[in-house]
Amino acid sequence: MLSGSGLALGLLGASYPLFWRDRLLTWGATPDEVASNLPGDELLPDAHLVTTKAITIHASPDRVWPWLVQMGSGRAGTYTYDWVDNLFGLDMHSANVILPQFQDLHVGDAYPFGSGTLRVEALEPGRLLVTRVPEWRWVRIFYLIPERDSTRLLLRNRVFYRGGTSATQLGRQMISEAAGPLMERKMLRGIKQRAEREDVWPDWWSGEPSGVR
Repeated sequence: MLSGSGLALGLLGASYPLFWRDRLLTWGATPDEVASNLPGDELLPDAHLVTTKAITIHASPDRVWPWLVQMGSGRAGTYTYDWVDNLFGLDMHSANVILPQFQDLHVGDAYPFGSGTLRVEALEPGRLLVTRVPEWRWVRIFYLIPERDSTRLLLRNRVFYRGGTSATQLGRQMISEAAGPLMERKMLRGIKQRAEREDVWPDWWSGEPSGVR
């Protein structure tokens, strides 16, 4: 006979694909955003897992963009739970200010990301940032959509689970799906919180930012 906790876990597991999975993988995104084709999708068309999350930021794209380009291991972190990332040796220390030394990003740039290397695959200032970790078969897309007084920030992940048995791939997918919503929800809210602040711009940025550099 199942205990109360065992029954609860069983019910949660059974209800997850029916009621929770889509909500977690598409947190904050509209159906149109989830269905949209984004630049960078073509880099991993056979992905086993595709997620699309979104948030509205009450700031213009040129205020959001600096926070995106400085992200990374050994750079400005990812504005999420650093202690979780650092359990995997990712060297994340989320910054609360714009760091000028990490603003000059270009297509082809690469830097360590845990056991892999994160490479910049596409970049359109103020609009698009696509990165890939080839060793992990992971593509991440940030897409900014300007609105009247705000920015709509879309985050899409495409992941291919290479090798192993079907059970192994399922295990990897379950881990990705469990950790992703928690970490990325915190990340998007972290970007929003920082971009909406007024006291984070360095001395080298003269006056109000009127365009991306």
